[in-house]
Amino acid sequence: MLHNSRKYSKKREAILEAMRSTKEHPSAEWIYSRLKTDFPDLSLGTVYRNLALFRESGDIVSVGTVAGQERFDSDVRPHPHFICTCCHRVIDLDLAFSAVERYPDIERATGGKVSGECLSFTGLCENCLKTRVRPDDSNN
Repeated sequence: MLHNSRKYSKKREAILEAMRSTKEHPSAEWIYSRLKTDFPDLSLGTVYRNLALFRESGDIVSVGTVAGQERFDSDVRPHPHFICTCCHRVIDLDLAFSAVERYPDIERATGGKVSGECLSFTGLCENCLKTRVRPDDSNN
């Protein structure tokens, strides 16, 4: 359900539902292509604006830019991600990790105030690792 401070719209609700119905960590473009059939007058700008609203209100988080597109997650609990450098898949990691105990050190070092953390690992996912052609294999 949308926060009460926002005006209700079917498009806005559909964008949030598209976010919540996938584990794919979608981009704005992915959501746009998913909803365009049901909402022919939907613009990519509308998707971007609503994702920004959802991010500001804490309904979603940004995973960062992957292959040139900002990717989002509706699972807002602190958790790390694994990003495949080949297929660009973003995978949630169910690992207990937090740098909360380091916040005071970080704040002293920067003079700022830490409000959260974002941890991502990069490498090849299981599928890409299996299909990767190794130099030794090409001689057989």
